[in-house]
Amino acid sequence: MARVELAEGDITDLDVDAVVNAANSALQLGSGVAGAIRRNGGPSIQEECDRIGSCPVGGAVVTGGGKLKARHVIHAVGPLGSDPDADEKLASACREALSRAAELELSSVALPALSTGVFGFPLPRAAQILTSTARKFARSHDRPERIVFCLFGKDAFREFEKALRKTRS
Repeated sequence: MARVELAEGDITDLDVDAVVNAANSALQLGSGVAGAIRRNGGPSIQEECDRIGSCPVGGAVVTGGGKLKARHVIHAVGPLGSDPDADEKLASACREALSRAAELELSSVALPALSTGVFGFPLPRAAQILTSTARKFARSHDRPERIVFCLFGKDAFREFEKALRKTRS
């Protein structure tokens, strides 16, 4: 079973096979996690996104990692916090990102706190949904072996730490 871990900092600095981008459905790398990926990974990632074109909410697509340490970027499209089906769509975006990593037979993947930035999803609820979804996925898949939630800031780290403790019991 995969290990589910937490890290704090810039997701693009992690030594993992893939990083997950908190993407929009148009696959345009804007600010937040996407901005860090664009800045540190170079233009090839956006060029690949442009060729793919779009991704539905709750889905995920893969590009190369450009100049990042990670070989791949998995672009997962989470919901707006105000979406009536937000919880299920957030769980789906997480499952789809992990499924892409499994399909590529990757050993490690790092995910951010999907949808909690400009999409306005409440952090405590997102932490619970994402950690629970990752644990369920890990129980039924051999890959990835290591799932890291990389969080920006101590508040996000604490919320995910609390949620991870709940999913263990």
